[in-house]
Amino acid sequence: MEPQIDEMDRRILSVLQRAGRISNADLAERVHLSASACHRRVQRLEKEGFLREYVALLNARQMGFPTMAFVEISLAGQADELLEAFEREVALVPEVLECHLMAGTADYILKVVARDTDDFARVHRQKLARLPGVQGMQSSFALRTVFKTTALPV
Repeated sequence: MEPQIDEMDRRILSVLQRAGRISNADLAERVHLSASACHRRVQRLEKEGFLREYVALLNARQMGFPTMAFVEISLAGQADELLEAFEREVALVPEVLECHLMAGTADYILKVVARDTDDFARVHRQKLARLPGVQGMQSSFALRTVFKTTALPV
């Protein structure tokens, strides 16, 4: 099902997801709209949930978290209660940036940041291994980030 947005909305969204702090006046100029029309569209896009939130994306390396790992988690079962308990608890681990329920060999894949491999070992042992229902884990370390974006194709 295609979202109910037009080409102008797409242009606005494209600019905002790359420059979330842009002023309304500058946004209106970039998409060739009046400031008031642009503001109304942005408000509607927010209200309808196309714009979820505005955030600052921090540099993990500058913040002292240069190590990134992807952790495949296998649970002991698939009962709704177990999945819900796991999801509730994993959301409380600050080093976990993303958690995805998977179809395939793993039940979940986590994106985890750490200060170094010793720090990752601590997170793995003290936090991830203690999550509800964890039966097995397989970790892979990112050697280098080749490409990264938060921008969706609009």
